Amino acid sequence: MPGIVGLISDMPRERAEAELQRMVEELRHESFYSTGTWVDEPAGVYVGWCLRKGSLSGRMPLRNGRGDVVLVFSGEDFSEPGVGGAAESYLVDRYADDRSFPAGLNGRFHGIAIDRARRTAKLFNDRYGMNRIYYHEAPGTFYFAAEAKAILAVRPELRSLNLQALGELLSCGCVLENRTLFEGIHVLPGAASWTFEGRLPVKKASYFEPREWENQTQEDPETYYRGLRDAFSKNLPRYFEGPERLGMSLTGGLDTRMVMAWHKAPKNSLPCYTFGGMFRECRDVRVARQVAGICEQQHEVIRVDQAFLDRFAHYAERTVYLTDGCADVSRAPDLYVNELARQIAPVRMTGNYGGEVLRQVRAFKPVKPLPGLYQPELLSSLDQAEKTYREMIRVHPLSFAVFKQAPWHHYGLYALEQTQLSVRSPYLDNDFVRTIFRAPAAAGTSDGVCQRLIGDASPALQRLPTDIGVGSGGGRLWGSIRRSLLKFEFKAEYGYDYGMPQAAVPFDRLISGLHPERLFLGRHKFYHYRVWYRSYLSKFVRELLLDPKTLSRPHIDRKTVETIVNSHLKGMRNYTLEIHKLLTVELMMRTLLDPAPVPVRVPVAGR
Repeated sequence: MPGIVGLISDMPRERAEAELQRMVEELRHESFYSTGTWVDEPAGVYVGWCLRKGSLSGRMPLRNGRGDVVLVFSGEDFSEPGVGGAAESYLVDRYADDRSFPAGLNGRFHGIAIDRARRTAKLFNDRYGMNRIYYHEAPGTFYFAAEAKAILAVRPELRSLNLQALGELLSCGCVLENRTLFEGIHVLPGAASWTFEGRLPVKKASYFEPREWENQTQEDPETYYRGLRDAFSKNLPRYFEGPERLGMSLTGGLDTRMVMAWHKAPKNSLPCYTFGGMFRECRDVRVARQVAGICEQQHEVIRVDQAFLDRFAHYAERTVYLTDGCADVSRAPDLYVNELARQIAPVRMTGNYGGEVLRQVRAFKPVKPLPGLYQPELLSSLDQAEKTYREMIRVHPLSFAVFKQAPWHHYGLYALEQTQLSVRSPYLDNDFVRTIFRAPAAAGTSDGVCQRLIGDASPALQRLPTDIGVGSGGGRLWGSIRRSLLKFEFKAEYGYDYGMPQAAVPFDRLISGLHPERLFLGRHKFYHYRVWYRSYLSKFVRELLLDPKTLSRPHIDRKTVETIVNSHLKGMRNYTLEIHKLLTVELMMRTLLDPAPVPVRVPVAGR
């Protein structure tokens, strides 16, 4: 994703600048990115950036009036009304006036401040760690970058797989505890404020600890609700500010509806869109269109269709490469739809993290591997991943959601989306999250608070049932029947796709000529990999996973992989999740770790 790169080093300037340029180029994935560099040779600081053209943080570097403070910033800040996420000179002034900087910032960001008067350089990120910074400490040089591949480009000896991290990825779907898939490369923890005085070493500090919010006193339900409503309604307008065009990514759920209810955009001023599939209009599309209609906004559908499937190899490879292996191939449709969403507006407002923050949804857990698929030396890493996870969840549920789940599990999708546009959500607003830590126990996991917030701003939106039937429309009896039907419909779709029992797969193959997928699929989801892998994408799966290079990897069992691929493609078994993981790891190996990796690139103007 766009961001900063650099090194703090005592190496000669000519070599340092050459490495800096190489790192910057590794982030330059799109023709609509702009790049730049800044050097302070006496301090040994070499900084570069790669940002979307026209973005609010695209006027780098920022300097104070005296010219003795230089700030390179990537991301958005919503701490002040009227700023709208802009990275203007006020950030430099705030650094000069506030020794706790960046504690007062509110958003997802990272950056570096070079203070010539104090002879320091401060590397920092947001308190959740969502705008990731990778780093590597070498003798005499500290490397940092928004993407790990930028460090790998100048330190090729680090192209070595971390087995503990791989075990976590295969078990939990993400790497835990600020590790990475690459030996010797780590992730800066959230709320980092690392200071370099006289180049090296670095003083590693944090400007925020979760206990500051955890130790607040719980409030009674009514006091809590009023505080939550005030925090949401007061801060939401800031997320719609700024000079760039903004589009609303609507779903059929409660979280985007809360945004629509309180934003109250003028008629036809806010383009709305929803992601849809190839079989039918899913519930998200149908409900989102009604939400847009109630709010008097235009709505369109961005479909994952044959055009995507025809270029799946491109999107799968690119998804894994762009995110340093943090997003698996199942997220390839998200890259496709966000490319199309950028044509509508370069800023995308979402309801992301609403469920995790308001209802403390736990989005992932360890999954046992298929017996015999992985070699014994990797199995211990899979077991350790489960133990690590069990320790991780022994914290405040909201702390787990925002300080662990968000920057580790959700990061892959966030990084992928950010390659195309600026993704915003009001649900990680500092004031809003701090307020929710004061919630009474009864308010932590229900939809009631969300429905009440919607009703206070728009009774019409409150009456409209959600995609899964939550809502007050139609009376209590009909509402209960509707929710039961939609719940059955949702489970039936999952059961036919990802969750089809092995015993049922051969029968589905026998009746394939009747196209049963048309009955079950597309009602709630817009991607259907079990069916895709055995039909549209079978050639891609076969050629990549049965390639001798893949089958020779030391972490897998060759015969088991062959059985998985052949059984799934013949319609005899359901190995959708295993194929996801095998494809993801192999593409990561080929594009990032092999001795001569082949990165997936698009034409970039001027290259």
